[in-house]
Amino acid sequence: MDTSSSSSSNADVQLARLAGAIAEPARARMLSCLMDGHARTATELATVAEVAASTASAHLARLKEERLVELLVQGKHRYFRLAGDNVAAALESLMVVAGAPHAAQFKPSTPSRLRAARTCYDHMAGAAGVALHDRLHAQGWLSGLQSGSYELTPEGAIALESLGVEVDAVRRSRRRFACACLDWSERRPHLGGALGAAWLQLSLRRGWVRQELDGRALALTPKAQREMPELFA
Repeated sequence: MDTSSSSSSNADVQLARLAGAIAEPARARMLSCLMDGHARTATELATVAEVAASTASAHLARLKEERLVELLVQGKHRYFRLAGDNVAAALESLMVVAGAPHAAQFKPSTPSRLRAARTCYDHMAGAAGVALHDRLHAQGWLSGLQSGSYELTPEGAIALESLGVEVDAVRRSRRRFACACLDWSERRPHLGGALGAAWLQLSLRRGWVRQELDGRALALTPKAQREMPELFA
């Protein structure tokens, strides 16, 4: 049998399966909703798709089977997001062809003080934590963005050591070194693990953030923006 013909046939079948998964209106609404990069619960996606919870679960199982979405488990919570940049790019192209408007932006209901910056166990969360996570990657200090299990690059290790993070001590910690921790207000990852905890402690010591006395809220200080504009501005 001609192998090229077989490969073409398999590709045709897979394309048809993907098209079928996307073509159902409720699933299409779910995928469009996830285009903003924020993860959502099955209940939220059921509301967006205007279907019952049980029906939403079936739709999400189909999308997960076709590797269009992936499941994230954060404690007792379960979230769904697009399975990767290639999925987002394909959906964006289809939306352009379809002339579809952009989906509504994600609007969290978290109180503004906690949404801006807060602690998540022992590391920084909220909009400031998510922004920090993104900037550490943009600076080239962290690798492993796609996997969610992070490692310092040589440049990142040097930079953090120069700022006061004892990287070797962090590595000896009996916990995961660095990882993506899904932020419950922003629905995007912030930096977790031992490195995230060490960064928060460094930020407190250097006066870049201040912990509020009445709860988990953090406040970014003007000093952070003066001394570390590439990470805190």
